[in-house]
Amino acid sequence: MNKTLLIILAVIIGGLVLWSIPSDTDDHYADTILAERKEKDTFMNEDKNSPFLGMTDSVVALKYFPPEPHYRVIADLETIEQKKVVQLPTSTGATVQYLEFAWAIFDLDGTTYRLLIFEVMDMGPTRGQLFLAFADATSAGETYGAGRYLDLKKVRAATTIELDFNKAYNPYCAYNDQYSCPLPPRENLLPIPIPAGEKAFH
Repeated sequence: MNKTLLIILAVIIGGLVLWSIPSDTDDHYADTILAERKEKDTFMNEDKNSPFLGMTDSVVALKYFPPEPHYRVIADLETIEQKKVVQLPTSTGATVQYLEFAWAIFDLDGTTYRLLIFEVMDMGPTRGQLFLAFADATSAGETYGAGRYLDLKKVRAATTIELDFNKAYNPYCAYNDQYSCPLPPRENLLPIPIPAGEKAFH
């Protein structure tokens, strides 16, 4: 068998192998997001920790934008060398402490944006987790006026982080004013609309 034929066969076999590997298609991604939303609706209606507990006898169905992969971005992490404790005001006029973690820098539609990520300081199961509160041009219109949240995965020594705005969710004070929810800092007020994730409930 000559060398040229061997090369052709290798290319064909390689193509078949790649073709057989399942890819994370947009449809699969959308199905994953929709499944997570269905699970959250179940929690809101049935769990003893639901903010709707005792508030209504009707079925709770949260509202969302359709899943859109365009709003799933990879951001560069810019380390904050001298981290400070920040007091974020809450919806009830109180304050809550967070530790600065890093800046998330990402491009969207040809423009670069920066959002400040915090680390949870409170004692409890969420201590050390990453938290992002933001508002955008949909706030107080299609989405909750006091902003939305993203829970982010902390990976040791990572230089990038995924910001999936399709997973942006409302704080509990969007449903029940008995809750006290931190408001986004001014650094996290985006001048553009982010039509992804959870919509306003009311």
